[in-house]
Amino acid sequence: MDVYNQKLVGYVHPSDWVNPTPAPCYNLVVIGAGTAGLVTAAGAAGLGAKVALIEKHLMGGDCLNVGCVPSKCLIRSSRAVADVRYANRFGVNVPRGVGVNFSAVMERMRRLRAGISHHDSAQRFQSLGIDVFLGNARFSGDDTVEVAGKKLRFKKAVIATGARAVQPSIPGLAEAGYLTNETVFSLTEKPKRLAVIGGGPIGCELAQTFQRLGSHVVLFHKNAHILDREDTDAAEIVQKTFIHEGIELILNCQLQRVERQNGAKVIYYEVNGRKGSIAVDEILAGAGRAPNVEGLNLEGVGVKYDIKKGVIVNDRLQTSNPKIYAAGDVCLEWKFTHAADAAARIVIQNALFLGKKKLTTLTMPWCTYTDPEIAHVGMYETEAQAQGIDVDTYFIPLSQVDRAIADGETEGFVKVHVKKGTDKILGATIVARHAGEMIGEITLAMVGNLGLKTLSTVIHPYPTQAEAIRKAADAYNRTRLTPFVKKLFSNWLAWARK
Repeated sequence: MDVYNQKLVGYVHPSDWVNPTPAPCYNLVVIGAGTAGLVTAAGAAGLGAKVALIEKHLMGGDCLNVGCVPSKCLIRSSRAVADVRYANRFGVNVPRGVGVNFSAVMERMRRLRAGISHHDSAQRFQSLGIDVFLGNARFSGDDTVEVAGKKLRFKKAVIATGARAVQPSIPGLAEAGYLTNETVFSLTEKPKRLAVIGGGPIGCELAQTFQRLGSHVVLFHKNAHILDREDTDAAEIVQKTFIHEGIELILNCQLQRVERQNGAKVIYYEVNGRKGSIAVDEILAGAGRAPNVEGLNLEGVGVKYDIKKGVIVNDRLQTSNPKIYAAGDVCLEWKFTHAADAAARIVIQNALFLGKKKLTTLTMPWCTYTDPEIAHVGMYETEAQAQGIDVDTYFIPLSQVDRAIADGETEGFVKVHVKKGTDKILGATIVARHAGEMIGEITLAMVGNLGLKTLSTVIHPYPTQAEAIRKAADAYNRTRLTPFVKKLFSNWLAWARK
């Protein structure tokens, strides 16, 4: 609890907070003050609704406190390490002895997180006219919620309680002790040897980050390839990068048990029938999320839910109780901050204004913030094929893009899938150091129902890596020059010379 964490808590869960006297009835009671809850509450209040917002832990939820904000701060520091490490490729000689001050890296993260936290503070949302209650919420009736001994009546309610890290069912793990995204950002000393369980986005981002910051990282994954839900070509580039950077990958593995031995945590595992073990100082579990559905008395108000999938909602984010909606990680398959934001906007319209906005109409991009990043939107080729849709794919490697060559960042590509015989964009994957910044252009085209040929008319500043998108569009245009069309052009130009 240094000065930065004290500042953070002072904003997102002030110790001297006094819950207000409840209004006679609220247009909307929102349970959970993560991204989905905050956006719902602020948006509804801005439209004139009387809103109550309830949070039992820290306002800002995972994103601010133990997710997007702290992880990206560490990722930025780790990228600085990589830039220094490979500086000689650019003719820059870095003196020996340059190292990582891990405690300073973590202090920077805490400072930046605290500096951002006022946006999500109890005080700010109170200033928006929202009644902010700190405490555990529980439905006590068809139109009431209890919190800290007070009853809140509502016309509509929104469940936005988010999700938490899953505890892997590995014998001895709990006894040995382990980290999750909820605790790893509290480290002040760098673990010399770190095991990461899970080769999905969270595990991969943090594995690369800690390897670059000076830990020796061993990444355990149950399948044959990390990031196996992503485009195969994209995941292969990241996996090769991990191996090059010294991350030890143990794939196709089953973790048997964990034991404490001589101050270390020993992980016993099996790969294709062969047993092995490895000793580490810390274990980070990054193998999935579980929705926070317990303790709300959902059964008592007729809200259906699944322990693994979360609150069950229809396409308008309405639960089985028509008065109650849900948004964010507690109900969405997309567990992203921007997905929670988009869902909250749907809830506001549908819950308060009889709207009929649908979740399935959203075009949802996402990004895994490894280095290089993997960004994706729409369908993968395999998904299109599974739906009986034939596709044409346009692939531009960054090795053909001048700015990527100048940057020394040629390990990547732009891949765009269109419906066969048309320019209708079905999906795209980008692998680049800033792929997350590039995917928006293709997402916009899909949202606006603009075909790939339209992107060829977009003038991109030269040189930029985003020029790869225009190159993909140009590649599509060239397919339109059939032999018949070429012959017509040739005849026309020959006539014009006469």
